[in-house]
Amino acid sequence: MYGSRVAGTGASVPDRILTNAELERMVSTSDEWIVTRTGISERRIAADDQATSDLAEGAARRALEAAAVDPHDLDLILVNTVTPDMFFPSTACVVQERIGASRAAAFDLLAACAGFVYGLSVADAYLRAGVMRNILVIGADIMSRVVDWSDRGTCVLFGDGAGAVLLQRTTDPSVLSTHLYSDGSKGRQLMIPGGGSRQPACQQVIDEKLITIRMPNGNEVFKTAVRYMEEAAMAALKANGVEVSDIDLFISHQANARIIYAVAERLDLPRERIFMNIDRYGNTSAASIPIAMDEAVRAGRLKRGDLLLLTAFGGGITWGSALIRW
Repeated sequence: MYGSRVAGTGASVPDRILTNAELERMVSTSDEWIVTRTGISERRIAADDQATSDLAEGAARRALEAAAVDPHDLDLILVNTVTPDMFFPSTACVVQERIGASRAAAFDLLAACAGFVYGLSVADAYLRAGVMRNILVIGADIMSRVVDWSDRGTCVLFGDGAGAVLLQRTTDPSVLSTHLYSDGSKGRQLMIPGGGSRQPACQQVIDEKLITIRMPNGNEVFKTAVRYMEEAAMAALKANGVEVSDIDLFISHQANARIIYAVAERLDLPRERIFMNIDRYGNTSAASIPIAMDEAVRAGRLKRGDLLLLTAFGGGITWGSALIRW
């Protein structure tokens, strides 16, 4: 019986750092206001000539190096993003060409900030079916391109980056289970309404800032995210017959420090078992979990045999969880 294991991780973030002090000069806000409400002190911003595929490529190469896997041995590349280079070809196809993965199929997947957990689940299913051996799962977003920099409620939250995980087929799986959920009736809580076929890009759409992030009720998003991520986490624990006390490390989508702490408190999970880097990167959407995983690995926070719990929540709305034995 087949399953999947994490063979390597990688991350790539832009060089430019945008601090809260700089934001104070751009919108009506303050470092104290941002840190108190979000836990964010700074975030990375892509250079003008950087695209999502550039960050995705960097993360992909690092994950392949960590796993000691040649790009020619990849069977599939999944890029989870809401900020693709273009409508088509997919960003995954761009990455495939860049890294020389000539045998790999490639496509993009969109589940917003829950995208990486969705991608992990899709890849795990292919590997469990026994039809593939090596799958690269990438979360990559340049959120600074879809932020309204005059809206202090959202512009302080987001940053740019990419993370990647190389999953391999195995008879001794480390990905124990994944759990996916969605509720389209709540889609308007968090969205980018313009730029698609409903409201195509035109001068009016641009002038009305319809191709930027809309979050009309942040408090409602906060409460929904906490409730649904707690439920998803409990589903993962129940499916595998484990207790909260068995969790060695908890990595949630890095949306807001208060959300992460609230989920942990509802799970009765000690704060020392939480891994967070939102203070340095902000919300990088689908990239946040794989970036955090890579940092946790390189910092020695994840050791062989550790039980890792992932939870995510994003626009759609979408949410999910995964339980991994490292």
